[in-house]
Amino acid sequence: MTHKKLISVNLAGLLFLVFTILSFPDFSTAAEDLAGFDLQIKEIAFNCRDEVTKEFEKLLGSNKLNLSQLFDTFYIPIPNTYPQKFHTQYDKFTDEFVRIIIDKYLDMDKRILFVVAVDVNGYVPTHNSRYSKPMTDNADYNMANNRTKILYDDRTGLAAAKNTNPFLLQKYNRDTGEEIYDLSVPITIAGKHWGAIRVGYKQK
Repeated sequence: MTHKKLISVNLAGLLFLVFTILSFPDFSTAAEDLAGFDLQIKEIAFNCRDEVTKEFEKLLGSNKLNLSQLFDTFYIPIPNTYPQKFHTQYDKFTDEFVRIIIDKYLDMDKRILFVVAVDVNGYVPTHNSRYSKPMTDNADYNMANNRTKILYDDRTGLAAAKNTNPFLLQKYNRDTGEEIYDLSVPITIAGKHWGAIRVGYKQK
């Protein structure tokens, strides 16, 4: 590699690092950085991920779903929804089989605000029951109470969805105005990265 090419590669790496630092929320992926409630949340996220993964594997093993359906990213818009909601080939199955799992973990501590499984693009096929209430004509009500089947492709959402490290901890301002923590762990199905479990919570 020539000296000029080496400088170019190093400069590209430096620019990527600066962009990452400036663009993404505060984050940590080092296990030694976690203590107290953060560490509890990591264990909750790992356990939830394991249960959701087993449920996906059971659906695949019973032929209720196949891999191409589970990895479907052809999002079909649901008419007259704002923010825009989408269906996929598998979201009815997550409504039936995954919601009961994520609701169980949501109820483990009042400081936990949400627990969801998101695909690699940040799509939430199924949200917790408390955020899946019937739609109304009130947009503010819907934003707080009907958050399912939405693509959360903001910086925090995509960082969580695309992370393949053992976990990712972020602090950010949620679209509802709250400053919260988000700890995510990747979901892998049949050796392929599907997405993540995201746990949103407050420290106190």
